[in-house]
Amino acid sequence: MMNNTDTTSKSNFIRNIIDEDLRQGKHNGKVVTRFPPEPNGFLHIGHAKSICLNFGIAKDYAGGRCNLRFDDTNPEKESTEYVEAIKNDVHWLGFEWDGEVRFSSSYFEQLFDFAVELIEKGKAYVCSLTNEQMREYRGSLIKPGIDSPYRQRSIDENLDLFKRMRAGEFDDGAHVLRAKIDMSSPNLNMRDPILYRIRRVTHHRTGDKWCIYPMYDFTHCISDALEGITHSLCTLEFEDHRPLYDWVLDNISTPCHPQQIEFARLNLSHTITSKRKLKRLIDEGFVDGWDDPRLATISGLRRRGYTPVAIRKFCDNIGVTRSDGIVDTAMLVHSIREDLEINAPRAMCVLRPIKVVITNYPEAKEEKLTTQVHPDNPAMGQRILPFSREIYIDQDDFMEDPPAKFFRLAPGREVRLRNAYVIRCDEVVKDEQGKITELRCSYDDKTLGANPEGRKVKGVIHWVSVKHALPCEVRLYDQLFTEESPDSDDFLAHLNPQSVEILRNCQIEPSLSGAEPEQRFQFERLGYFCTDQYDSKPDKLVFNRTVGLRDSWAKAQSKKN
Repeated sequence: MMNNTDTTSKSNFIRNIIDEDLRQGKHNGKVVTRFPPEPNGFLHIGHAKSICLNFGIAKDYAGGRCNLRFDDTNPEKESTEYVEAIKNDVHWLGFEWDGEVRFSSSYFEQLFDFAVELIEKGKAYVCSLTNEQMREYRGSLIKPGIDSPYRQRSIDENLDLFKRMRAGEFDDGAHVLRAKIDMSSPNLNMRDPILYRIRRVTHHRTGDKWCIYPMYDFTHCISDALEGITHSLCTLEFEDHRPLYDWVLDNISTPCHPQQIEFARLNLSHTITSKRKLKRLIDEGFVDGWDDPRLATISGLRRRGYTPVAIRKFCDNIGVTRSDGIVDTAMLVHSIREDLEINAPRAMCVLRPIKVVITNYPEAKEEKLTTQVHPDNPAMGQRILPFSREIYIDQDDFMEDPPAKFFRLAPGREVRLRNAYVIRCDEVVKDEQGKITELRCSYDDKTLGANPEGRKVKGVIHWVSVKHALPCEVRLYDQLFTEESPDSDDFLAHLNPQSVEILRNCQIEPSLSGAEPEQRFQFERLGYFCTDQYDSKPDKLVFNRTVGLRDSWAKAQSKKN
């Protein structure tokens, strides 16, 4: 197990249960967990919480192990592409599973045998009701169910029908195998749940070998038992499924009986994590794939510039409880900002360039100014900032008729160029349409590293030399949804029309000429950015905004304290 998580694991109710189990000698003193995703989409931030929990617990207990097992029993929606994406995400987060990757489909033969065992014990039967009839017979929360007319089939008849189901003699939906439990149970999951259904669909691993597939509730508990899982950790929506989990294992000859423990899932504000809804956003073109930086998928967060350390820290900070609630996205943003503040090199980038000609600066002169790569970490070294007569500044840093407390550049006003000189705007040049095309300024040559004499200059702006600047594209990402809780039937109505702005004529300082994909930087005065892992090229760099510089969550926490 890779021991490279940078967080301190906090005590929680699950760890308390495990500690007590170990004290009592349960599970032969072992701790074996598993992360069991379904390969029907990419992982999201909620899965990151489960990954950190399952792998983290296995790491923290001596001899602990965590399996990666794909729950691949629904072949209509699953693919090898999703399998590989999930493996990559787990690795990227900093974890390694025990042994080989496991698949529920590897146990199909054993699962079939366990189903036969249930039939032979009179605990399962083949039911021939239609879907509509089954829903009618099931009852409701206030009305008990009704026994299927096929519930009293003989063991021999059930065995014969089940084997013929496997042999492909029946059409899809003609029969199902159901557990024989209690149709009057107050828990609807115990009202003779379906264990197997007929599906003629090619499986991504087993091909067309099988035409019957086991249901999740039957597969999961047996897979846990076959792998020797001691603590099967899942989210609260499976709490009502735990009696079925235990019932299946109590009625078949499994090697062990894992303990299912439920915890609250992660609900993040302004975020959708439903795979069905994420897939709709992708299929209908609202986003550009599973790794779109606006999505809370792990690959989307990675492409946006989030680090494994920040995501693990976030998962550690939110903790593990049994209480549902919504976590403010600002808390996730705080985690990455805290990480990048310490580790991201600094650079200057002009998003919306306007040219400045420094009229009293010699035309042929060039200077190589030096400044630190990181102001608080001298070990990161220095970078060179070429300075010349013509520079770019950002349009937002100039106003012809500025309001009070505007401390940037304006006609007749001075401002300091970051790490360089103080300049004054002397003239504004416009085209025939009245658009500003150029600013003509003068500089004070005695202000490099020194304050001007006899006057105070409040404003500081960033800049790049026209002659030395590198053109780049910058993508300014914002929240995808305008509502705090967008996860409703009409979630598309809450889409943020300004969730991304693409600027294609940006200019960046030359120290970033060799920027590699996924390198992260602080663009001074602007925020934190990451070179796009796919679209950024040496001859045309592309940067994605990760987060801005302000930390609203940290400010809110300081006010509370």
